[in-house]
Amino acid sequence: MPSYRALLRTPEFTPLFLGSAAQTAAQTVGGLALGTLVFRATGSPLLSAVSMFGPSLAQVLGATFLLSGADRLPPRTALWAIALAFAAGTAVQALPGLPVGAVFAVVLALGLVASLGGGVRWGLLNEILATEGYLTGRSLFNMVNGLMQITGFATGGALLTVLSPRTCLLLAAALYLTAALVLRLGLSARPPRATGRPSASATRRTNAVLWSSRPRRLTYLGLWLPNGMVVGCESLYVSYAPHAAGTLFACGALGMFAGDVTVGRLLPAAVRARLATPLLLLLAAPYLVFGAHPSVPVAAVCVTVASVGFGANLVQQERLMELTPGELAGHALGLHSAGMLTMQGTSAALAGAVAQLASPAAAMTAMAAGSVCVTLVLATAARRTPVRPAPEPAPERTPS
Repeated sequence: MPSYRALLRTPEFTPLFLGSAAQTAAQTVGGLALGTLVFRATGSPLLSAVSMFGPSLAQVLGATFLLSGADRLPPRTALWAIALAFAAGTAVQALPGLPVGAVFAVVLALGLVASLGGGVRWGLLNEILATEGYLTGRSLFNMVNGLMQITGFATGGALLTVLSPRTCLLLAAALYLTAALVLRLGLSARPPRATGRPSASATRRTNAVLWSSRPRRLTYLGLWLPNGMVVGCESLYVSYAPHAAGTLFACGALGMFAGDVTVGRLLPAAVRARLATPLLLLLAAPYLVFGAHPSVPVAAVCVTVASVGFGANLVQQERLMELTPGELAGHALGLHSAGMLTMQGTSAALAGAVAQLASPAAAMTAMAAGSVCVTLVLATAARRTPVRPAPEPAPERTPS
């Protein structure tokens, strides 16, 4: 397994890494600002949660119609264009007097654009690094993204005490623009990984191939469902503790950082492979404490401990790559990213609706209990599944 220092010496890894970090910082500052803006305007936990995680809801459309572009578009062009679109969309959200309906229209449009981002980014990472370097590279991305989330949420929370949410949105737009420039200038022009034009039919065919394997199906469901339901808990931080939401988000990012370091660098492969289910249970169980309406300090401890469980994602992604043909890596990782974000957005909307009817604490407890149940069901199904699927043909390629 290569060291982090060796990865940073790999051509093109560093600009992809820095561009992703800048986008994460922009997303945290901008998301917290937008959630606060909508909550102040409406007083609605549902609308606040959806404003922060709403882009994820559009991922299902991208996964259905656009995802073939993850392997069929030039990576550099796709990545910097996506970052530029987010810079423009975030700036539009900062316009004074913009109706809440228009804000959500922009949120969903950006989610549709973002549906390509995960597949293109992680497919390019898999291309830049050797096969044995992907897990280490993804671990480093996750660690730094966690640090950027800690910094972004802490900074965003501090800025919101002295600046308006709209000003913070403009700062986030500037960060997205910075990411676009880093990606455009730092990456080299590469041809698409697959031939043919992106199309809805090509997307559906490849999705069908990926979904046809029972081990991959269970791996995808494990990546999407428990994780997404816990993000539903996170989406209620603003309404649970309006003046300490930045602190809770930062604590969550700190826990995620610790989990990624432990899983990505400290655990041997034989141990790591057995930890997916325990980590997913850890991810949800501490949120059950919210049923007792804990104080902010206790809530912060629960959030930090729970977020260590996000390290399960690395274990499951490693499993997914073992089960997937190399020529479908970008599409497979894009389907993982789109499905995960779709479930996160759906869970945020569901959690917000429950909080609207009951309370944020009750909704967080219900989502955590659901995550525990889903994890146990998937673990039981996995024990009855062969280790590896039978060989399968690649999907047909449409000539360009």
